[in-house]
Amino acid sequence: ARFYLQVAQAVLPGDGDLTRLTAHTVTRRILDLSHRYSVAFTKYWVSAVRALLRYLFAHGKIATDLIGAIPAVAGWRLTGIPRDLDPAVVAQIVRACDGRTHEGCRTRAAVLLMVRLGLRVGEVAALRLDDVDWRAGEIVIRGKGRRTDRLPLPVDVGAAVAAYVRRGRPRTETRVLFLRVHAPHRPTGSNALKSAVRAACRRAGVPEIGTHRLRHTAASQMLRRGSSLSEIAQVLRHRRLDTTAIYAKVDRVALR
Repeated sequence: ARFYLQVAQAVLPGDGDLTRLTAHTVTRRILDLSHRYSVAFTKYWVSAVRALLRYLFAHGKIATDLIGAIPAVAGWRLTGIPRDLDPAVVAQIVRACDGRTHEGCRTRAAVLLMVRLGLRVGEVAALRLDDVDWRAGEIVIRGKGRRTDRLPLPVDVGAAVAAYVRRGRPRTETRVLFLRVHAPHRPTGSNALKSAVRAACRRAGVPEIGTHRLRHTAASQMLRRGSSLSEIAQVLRHRRLDTTAIYAKVDRVALR
């Protein structure tokens, strides 16, 4: 409801006189919004404005159907450039995770899983104790579309997960790996892990980041170390290689 109120305030005349609402004003305000927001969020705005105008016309609040005045938002796949993090920034975030606390151990392990293996935050939240094969040094990932993959578990990541299990994870009957800090110790959701990463950024004195940038960082670092796009696609578990091809844009040496 709050979002639709913002949409109405941004599009409709400030004095409430809907007779002043014209195709020109609708188009101009959508274009103004497009300069302030991303393509994805602009599309979200356009959908909301279209619903608002349809409602006003259907209820006789405006005499003309103005939906045709809403410009289409151009957005093509794979046009952006992945935003990775400098290794020094990653090191700062990891150091900001206090290994003496439950929350610090949990955040450190989650960050390393995302930045070293390129896991999505939802995949980290879904991990179970049985997914870690300590003898084989592998971890089972349950990804999109009920897809299951096995990835090698790097030593530093395995050490962080083991430290969390031994010193930070509460003893409960649930087999989910990452649990809430405070009782009741239910499984940690994606939003809680996102908040934990943002809190680690604040402690590290670096700008807050989204967890997907950790996944981008994993792919970009693999590319810079000489991994092929097909190898990166296997680690990120992309179904289509053209999805992985976007990372070629950050390989400045090869581009030169």
